[in-house]
This record gives sequence, structure tokens and C-alpha cells, in this order.
Amino acid sequence: MEPKENHARRKKGGLITMPFIFANEVCEKLAVVGFNTNMISYLTTQLHLPLTKAANTLTNFSGTASLTPLLGAFIADSFAGKFWTVAAASIIYQIGMISLTLSAVLPQFRPPPCKAEEVCQQASAGQLAVLYVSLLLGALGSGGIRPCIVAFGADQFDESDPKQTTRTWTYFNWYYFVMGAAILVAVTVLVYIQDNIGWGVGLGIPTVAMFISIIAFIVGYPLYRNLNPAGSPFTRLVQVAVAAIRKRKVPNVSEASLLYQNAELDASISLGGKLLHSGQMKFLDKAAIVTEEDDSKTPNLWRLSTVHRVEELKSIIRMGPIWASGILLITAYAQQNTFSLQQAKTMNRHLTKSFQIPAGSMSVFTILTMLITTAFYDRVFIKVARRFTGLDRGISFLHRMGIGFVISTLATLVAGFVETKRKKAALAHGLYDHPHTTIPISVFWLVPQYSLHGMAEAFMSIGHLEFFYDQAPESMRSTAMALFWTAISAGNYVSTLLVTLVHKFSAGPNGSNWLPDNLNKGKLEYFYWIITLLQFFNLIYYLVCAKLYTYKPIQVHDKGDTSSDRNQIELTTPV
Repeated sequence: MEPKENHARRKKGGLITMPFIFANEVCEKLAVVGFNTNMISYLTTQLHLPLTKAANTLTNFSGTASLTPLLGAFIADSFAGKFWTVAAASIIYQIGMISLTLSAVLPQFRPPPCKAEEVCQQASAGQLAVLYVSLLLGALGSGGIRPCIVAFGADQFDESDPKQTTRTWTYFNWYYFVMGAAILVAVTVLVYIQDNIGWGVGLGIPTVAMFISIIAFIVGYPLYRNLNPAGSPFTRLVQVAVAAIRKRKVPNVSEASLLYQNAELDASISLGGKLLHSGQMKFLDKAAIVTEEDDSKTPNLWRLSTVHRVEELKSIIRMGPIWASGILLITAYAQQNTFSLQQAKTMNRHLTKSFQIPAGSMSVFTILTMLITTAFYDRVFIKVARRFTGLDRGISFLHRMGIGFVISTLATLVAGFVETKRKKAALAHGLYDHPHTTIPISVFWLVPQYSLHGMAEAFMSIGHLEFFYDQAPESMRSTAMALFWTAISAGNYVSTLLVTLVHKFSAGPNGSNWLPDNLNKGKLEYFYWIITLLQFFNLIYYLVCAKLYTYKPIQVHDKGDTSSDRNQIELTTPV
């Protein structure tokens, strides 16, 4: 990416831009979480969908919303830039939120309320169509915001400036903390309003918040450090692959120094430093071998690529296994907004005789734990770990992710045992066949599983963000953030697949299964333990991938001493 030529613009960015960027993220999270957290209740109580259909609708929507960042990242990195992509996507999201709010306010967009013991009328195809269009607009809007706002915020710190070397990785802790605070408000205040005042007001508030986020983000434009897009990163990756295939019969060179280099050609995509040759995936090196048919001065990029471009593709390929390891953590996390929420609805949620915690607000314990863990990590853990490791960031992001995997595995293991206790309480009080009657067991038994998920997120999710931003080629930072969200997408789709398979293969001759609408008659604990077992195998897989992972080799330009040679470089290995 190429910075604006105006000298004054190069001095922009830094901490002064954070309030505007974080304002956008806070309001966007209020909008997303304000509906998504309690969506299972909306689908079951307002649209009268069966539990499994509602759960799959939720995870499919979350999956789609996490897949669209690939499109947003492509647009941002290819031609629009991060700022304009976020601005346009926010407007699309705003339209979706307005449509969703109207569907909750106008009675013709919902089936009639249930009467006494009558069978509830499910939402019609037309009513579901309005819902799905609104969610699709939200998913498209999220696709432009999610990958770009994170990378855009990190771009405000110049990594080649020694005075800002720790700003970027500290930024991710700040980002996640601010995001968590917004989510905390959503799962408490907004969910309470939705359950006790009405869905019109409960969705109207995040709709207004989204409008404010757009204004705040645009107002900060003069302060931002904007980077011009450097062309489609996907095209460059394909060019390297095609060039390597076309030269597959060309023998490898004996020395890496003989491979093609062109600093001028790579100038716009290597501002922070040049990627050096690595010994892995030597087949791709063939794309950088100069033959008699190649013109090294004006190369045909479909036949000849520079070492830097070859290493961009290698970096993305190396990141693949680590990316895949994050899928099952999201699958486990997704159950909080589906089956864990349904568990909470059956339990005693009263704090006083007149006040009870909304079931959708139970995730407050996840968010609180995540906030506390993140603050502890940034303020205490890093300083202590630094004494033993010598690393500025305390521990590497790969170690941080590994800790998160272990905690997440414990979370679903505990969830299974808690469900067993809940069912025993239902049986002991004769409520086995009464799914809508409150079981005299405190909802606070669910706190351990919610809190463990929050702790796991503070380690795994933030570590995942750091990993993608740090290890991706600099011209593909939005694309790297999209990879983070596609892991979330895949995790939600895997959750849908698991629910569908369990529902199908656990079906008994009398119509029973592990995940019925009446959880008292189900085997939800078995479902949790299946996820635990999958996470255990995933942990082993991750440890192998992390052990074999090779950090990208980069030659970084040093801007710390203005009196030194402008071409001075230092070799760094991100850890």
C-alpha cells in the first residue's frame, strides 16, 4: 500500500484517531449484538420457529455475516481502500437495521401471538423473507466493516517507526476491550429492553447507534492515516501460482540470490519491509526464476514474479493450518446463543422476587470475564511473562492461542456436567414433561461455562487477530482480517452441521432425539461432550501446526534515526 504523497498526511494517525474508530466499532457492536444475542428468543417467541430451526437460522446468519468479510477485504485491498469500504458498508448495514426494526414494529411482518394452549402459527414465507433480507443486508454491511475497521485502526500506527513498535499489538488488546464493553451494554441493557419493553424499542436503539457510528467515523476523516490500495492481492497470488505452473519443468536455481528481485515493482506493496526468500514450498520459487523468455525490466507477471510476491503466497499458505484450528473454538462458542440460552430460560433467574436476569443476558458473564482477562493480560500478565521470555509482548501469539484452546475445551466439558445437574433437578421436582416451567435450580450454575468461554476468547481470539495481522503480507491486511472472520463463519457452519447430524442420527423410534424442544428429555450433555472431544483432537492438531510454523522472513526499513542512511534495514522475526 502506498501512503498519500502529501507530507502532512504522513504525520496523521496515531492515538488521536482511536476515539473515532472505536466509536464506529462500539456502535456497530451495539447494533450486531443487540439483536444477535437475543435472536433465538425473537425467532422462537415472535416468529414461533422450532428450536432447531431457529438455532440453525442463527448460526447460518452468523456464518454468512462472517463469510462476507472476504468480499469486503477484496474491495478494500484492491481499489476502494479501507476508509471508503467501511463508510459504504456502514450505510448498507444501517438500511438492514432500519428494515429489521420496522419488521419488529409492524404487526403484518409477524405471525399472531399464541393464544393459551393453541399451537402457535409459524411465520409465513413472506414474513421470513423480510427477516432474511434484513439479515442479508446486515451480513453484507458487516462484511465491509469487520475486516477493514480492525486493520484500519492498526494502520494508524507506523510499524517501521521504533517509537510505535509496541502500539500495534497493544492496539488489539484495546480494540477487543472496547468491543467487549459495547457487547456488555448490548447483552444487559438492550436484551432487558427487548424482553421487557418491546422489540421495536430494543432494535430501534441499536439502529440509532449505528447511525451515530457512521457520523463519528466520517467526522474523523481528516485525522486518519490513509493508505492507498495496491491492487488486487488475489490477482498477485494467482499470478505467482500460474507462473510457477508454467515453469514447472524449469530446474530450481542453486542460490536464492539468483531469483528475480525488483524493488521498484514491489515498492507499493513493501513499504514496511521486503519479504525475504524462505526455503519452504520450493516449487513456488520457480515463479521467480528468470528464463530466456522473460523480460526482467518489464516482466509479464503471469510468467515472472518477484521473490516478495512469491513469499506473499507462501505466507498465506503457511497461515492456513493455524486458521483452520480456530474453527472448532467458534463452534463451541456458538452454543452460548443457542442451547446455553435455552438452558438459562428453564432455570431460576431471579435476583429478587420482582427482578430476574433475562436469559439473553447470561452472556454478560462471558463478556465480563473476557474484559477482566484482557485487562489482566495487558496490565499484569505481559509484564510478568516478559521477565521470563524477553519478548515485548510477553508471550508469542501462538502460545496465547494455545492457552485459549485449552480453556475452551474445559468450557464445553464443564457445560456437559452442568446440563446433567440441571436435568436431575428437573426430574427430582417432577418437571420432566414441563419444558416451560422454571426448574428450581439457580441459573448461576451456568456461570462457569460462560466465564470459561470468555477467558478462552481473551486468549484465543485476540491472539488470532494478532497472528493474522502480523504474519500476513502488509498489502493484504484487510484480507488477513477477513480470514479471521471466515474462521468464525466456518465455526458457525460446523455448528449447524453438528446440530443437524446429531438431530438426525440420535433420533429414536418414538420421535425422541438428543436435542428436542424440551431439553429435559434430551441429551444436550452428550452434544457438549462431542464438542469437547473434537476440541481435544483440535488442540493436538494445533500444537503440531504451531510447532512446525515458520514466521515470515522480513527485512524491515528502520525509520527511527533520521540521520542514518534511508536504506538502512534490520532483520526481524515476528514473535
